[in-house]
Amino acid sequence: MADVPGPTACAACGRPLPPQRGKGRRRRYCDARCRDAARRERVRSGRPGPAIVKDFLTAADRHEYLDAVAAARELAAASEAALQQAVDEARAAGHSWREVGDVLGTSRQAAFQRFGRPVDPRTGLAMTRILPPDAADRAVAIFAWHDEGRWAEIIGELDDTMRGLHSPQLLARGWATMASLYGRLERIGAPYPRPGSEEAVVIVPLFFEAGEARGMVRFGADGRIAGMAIRPAAP
Repeated sequence: MADVPGPTACAACGRPLPPQRGKGRRRRYCDARCRDAARRERVRSGRPGPAIVKDFLTAADRHEYLDAVAAARELAAASEAALQQAVDEARAAGHSWREVGDVLGTSRQAAFQRFGRPVDPRTGLAMTRILPPDAADRAVAIFAWHDEGRWAEIIGELDDTMRGLHSPQLLARGWATMASLYGRLERIGAPYPRPGSEEAVVIVPLFFEAGEARGMVRFGADGRIAGMAIRPAAP
């Protein structure tokens, strides 16, 4: 597709979009939130969405692929729930976090951060956090976009404060630093919320060719990203 010389309007909220340079699919939304809002509106109204599948696929083919995606998502959720229950039972039986981490192939800290149920020492109550329903998918997308150099889309997910602190050049420089330390990104692991009192944080395991790291995405009360970082995986 040709360059889009001037800003167009977001199809969901109507805000101007930044100029789009180079070839590729034309941008239609500000960020993932607007894209999801448009999808939900299409579902409510019964309107068809933009064509995102190949024309030669039949309706049956398309439903088959979507059904496979839905089934895989349900299987992943069921697997995560079963793993959480198994860890809870192991802990109740007296096994340490180090033992749990050894079985999972990770550190005791990482195992606790994924499956622990911390208690706030100030109140004696379980710590809770409120995550946006699509937080895990959005957190994974952030680091996939880093690897693809989609800096404008990352910035579109940030809240106003974070936007003031970041630029495409700064993001690109940070990702280049990661590549100098760990090599290319080979895969992204399953995301999980980090137990924490008032924070809504998703941890994303990142597996590079020469090491592992943990991506962190923090969501603010408005659902936008209020913090993100990449740190070495705990030893």
